[in-house]
Amino acid sequence: MAEPKLKKPLSSHRWVLGYLMREKAVFLPSLAALFLTAVLSLAFPWFLKELIGNPADALRNGVDPAQVVEKSNRIVLMLVGVLAVQSIIAFFRVQGFIRSGEAALNHLRRDIFAHLVQLPVRFFQEQRSGALSNRVSADLGIVRDTLLNAVPQAVRHGVILIGGLIFIFVASWKLSLIMLGSVPIVVLAIAFFGRKVRGHSREAQDALAEAGTVIEETTQSIADVKAFGNEHFEARRYDRALATFLQVTARGARHRAAFLAFIIFALFGTIAFVTWFGARMYAQGEIDWRNFAAFILFSIFVGASLGSFPEIISQFQQTAGATDRLREILDTPTERTSGAEDVLLQGSLAFKRVNFHYASRPEAPVLRDVDFQVEPGQRIALVGPSGAGKSTVFSLILGFHHPESGRITFDDVHAAEISLPCLRAQMAIVPQEVILFGGTILENIEYGNPGASREDIARIAEMANAHDFISRLPDGYDTIVGPRGTKLSGGQRQRIAIARAILANPRILLLDEATSALDSESERQVNEALERLMHGRTSLVIAHRLSTVRHADNILVFNHGKIVETGTHEELLARDGTYKLLVETQLM
Repeated sequence: MAEPKLKKPLSSHRWVLGYLMREKAVFLPSLAALFLTAVLSLAFPWFLKELIGNPADALRNGVDPAQVVEKSNRIVLMLVGVLAVQSIIAFFRVQGFIRSGEAALNHLRRDIFAHLVQLPVRFFQEQRSGALSNRVSADLGIVRDTLLNAVPQAVRHGVILIGGLIFIFVASWKLSLIMLGSVPIVVLAIAFFGRKVRGHSREAQDALAEAGTVIEETTQSIADVKAFGNEHFEARRYDRALATFLQVTARGARHRAAFLAFIIFALFGTIAFVTWFGARMYAQGEIDWRNFAAFILFSIFVGASLGSFPEIISQFQQTAGATDRLREILDTPTERTSGAEDVLLQGSLAFKRVNFHYASRPEAPVLRDVDFQVEPGQRIALVGPSGAGKSTVFSLILGFHHPESGRITFDDVHAAEISLPCLRAQMAIVPQEVILFGGTILENIEYGNPGASREDIARIAEMANAHDFISRLPDGYDTIVGPRGTKLSGGQRQRIAIARAILANPRILLLDEATSALDSESERQVNEALERLMHGRTSLVIAHRLSTVRHADNILVFNHGKIVETGTHEELLARDGTYKLLVETQLM
């Protein structure tokens, strides 16, 4: 059987137009109005030609002042009427273009964000903090300028150009052909300079995103910046990023300036030459005055329209560079969405000879032949030195990464046969370092079950030992936690994270030791909340403290990506192995 033909990708401009056509009920009438106003704008040189008349007729027949005044009044009134109609249509046309352009841009924003949040975790791990959001914002800004300004201008000047060419062909086909002789030269220039502008646009967007990344990283880590006295270092880092951006834009500006200068010289030089040639034709009687005047007036309009095209084309080239980056994001494969969506987990979990390494480090295996079984309701502790592979086990359970070989099963069903949303909806994680969203405490707890009532959230907060401290805050549950939860203490953030996990009501709970950085009182309160959270649930705990390990049903001891020992606390202490050594050093 023959292989199916690959679908040819859309050009950047057709891709953007596709978003505009989603608003065709507004866009197409606005486009029609734009055509009409552009055609009406050609009335100005037409009426001006009629107003000038033919001086030769005036010399032969004499001048009748009353007739001249009557003709002038009639033409000016007609012109004013046309301008009034054009202005009214333009009022609605501008509104329509803005509405359709902004709506199309919102469709694009939604599509990009909806795709972004479905991309695998490894995609975000390969991006610098802030670089992605800054790049998307900058690219969308260019697309917005194109939709709201460049597209209407291109259509308007295109209509004027075509209409003007028709009129000048009627006036003199010979002069028109001479004028159009410059078109091939202009087209070649556009093709040459356009590629240059597009390339520089992409480089400039990357450089600007890099500068934005410095701001975002610095503000997110402002406490560290000030603690080390590195304000001037960060300022210099930002200066270097801006200098790079300025160098790229300067190179792009040279090409754009050369492009514009060449077009101006070519177009208006052509008009000057054609006017000179037309004057010779008029002197030799090859063209009458009325047609010669019409040709000059419409040529001015044609030249003005052509003169605006370099900037419009440059904007389109910039947009092509920006949309290339946006389409790269949209073309990046999302996470796996296949599999059963109605599986209700009982809490059984197993790793069967699982091997894994990160794509960026294929020579360094992280997990090697990891094999263990967890029964529903069991509490399993994962212990071992830093870098032994404990956190990677959590990443594999959550589906952030996938094994190179081996199987992960839930209730004896291969993980690949269950959809990731279905699995994650029945799991919850309380990380060691809790990073909250910048909204209210209520919104952060509600994240575990969007749509939960305020009463349910307050009840869950009590179970997490969080209700008392929340109630003492001036705004209670409506308190803004600040960026990343920085307005709350570590113990408060942990208890909010536990409340969020309880509200999610998971079957499988993943705990990355939540008390390792807390004072004794906060640790006591968090531990009480964790006990309530783990009751009746399958729990896997990455343990750094002995107090967490003592009550585990089974302990998995990791070292160099392997499970080197398993058993209860007492069983493992009886052996002279890695676990005993870890206990002697308090699992640190």
